[in-house]
Amino acid sequence: MEVILLERVEKLGKMGEIVSVRDGFARNFLLPQKKALRATAANKAAYEADKARLEAENLERRSSAEAVAKDMDGLKVVMVRAAGESGQLYGSVSSRDLADAITEAGVKTDRSQIILDRALKTIGLHEVTVRLHPEVSVDVTVNIARSAQEAETQFETGSALVADNRFESDFESTFGDDDDEDEAVEAVEAEEEQA
Repeated sequence: MEVILLERVEKLGKMGEIVSVRDGFARNFLLPQKKALRATAANKAAYEADKARLEAENLERRSSAEAVAKDMDGLKVVMVRAAGESGQLYGSVSSRDLADAITEAGVKTDRSQIILDRALKTIGLHEVTVRLHPEVSVDVTVNIARSAQEAETQFETGSALVADNRFESDFESTFGDDDDEDEAVEAVEAEEEQA
């Protein structure tokens, strides 16, 4: 199906272009979201008549989105979640959680504006893209930690606080160091010689 794009759609085209898309994509996404019109002769004429108004509205929305993006530039959000020793969360951080946290930080966002390319399931610093307009997006740093104090430390160090060497320390506490083992063997040998 051929459609006329009413706004820029990533990986498809920019405003005013006539593109060919699959019928289901047009019927289920582009047309209901008012991102496109069917490319009929009547719609082409209507688009050409309203082209100046549509471009002006798009430019206005884009400029307001750019102003919001300036406010969001360098924004860091802290999310306190329960996690295991290895840093794995007991759940995940969703786009709704992120939208709520960004709104609490002072910039109103909707969960549909949050672009997650992967699930956030570990503690640490994560970069998340917020698309404010089809042509304007900004990156936000999300700090997922077990406590507010841990979040501060993660911001300072720039990495997650995870017990990477916990297996080594467990082994040493259970079996002791090699030096302790050598001393124990020597003590046992000395006792045997004396007996």
